[in-house]
Amino acid sequence: MRGRVVFVGAGPGDPELITVKGRNYLEDADVVLYAGSLVNREILKYARREAEIIDTASLTQEEISRIMVERAKEGKLVVRVKSGDFSIYGALMEELWSLQDAGIDYELVPGITAALGAASALGIELTLPKISQTVIITRASVAVPMEGSLRDFAPLVNKGACLAIYTGIHVVEKVVRELREAGLADDTPVAIVYKATWPEQLSFKCRLSELVNQVRKRKISKDSIILVGKVVEPEKYKGEVRSSVYDPSHAHTFRPRKAPKRTR
Repeated sequence: MRGRVVFVGAGPGDPELITVKGRNYLEDADVVLYAGSLVNREILKYARREAEIIDTASLTQEEISRIMVERAKEGKLVVRVKSGDFSIYGALMEELWSLQDAGIDYELVPGITAALGAASALGIELTLPKISQTVIITRASVAVPMEGSLRDFAPLVNKGACLAIYTGIHVVEKVVRELREAGLADDTPVAIVYKATWPEQLSFKCRLSELVNQVRKRKISKDSIILVGKVVEPEKYKGEVRSSVYDPSHAHTFRPRKAPKRTR
């Protein structure tokens, strides 16, 4: 029997937010590798009792890849469970390259990324008709080299974009400083969601000038999404925005413009 590896996005935290397809694969898996530092362990309840469960939190990329290749060559179904959606900051490509080099078949089953979990936790959408049509997912870092910084992308907030900042809460002072240096005003609306969709979820909104103090007050230092932009305050635009798709005065393929009634 030829083994294979299936990558499953586990969602942002709530174990029920895994997709049906992802859960089906987890239920059939011979081997489950999951990122224990990020993935809610409750998701393992879907795995078979006899499945081999491996927490990859303390492993290197080389060790993870070696295990996947070895188990797949043994003819086993290996399910690699990653937090959120592996297509965003999921260290996906390194693992795919190792499987490709070894000639191992694989499949990708997407999940729900943390930014979307955060938006749902706040009860907002990341775009608003005629107000904001662009979402920029980025991250903050001190130790990890990156091309570009928040200074490069933040100016687009003033043109209607929404910034979704990952891995920034532990360096929130740096985040605020770079957003200000990029030209964002102190009254720019900001929202924080800690552990979106987890039982211990916490969220709040404030102004950019208040962000550092509010984060310190709540003693948050990890597992958070920072959202920046007008979409954080949708109530401000109530009655002013309307989707053209559902506007009765707007015609499209599925709702053609009605011909005016003839009068005698």
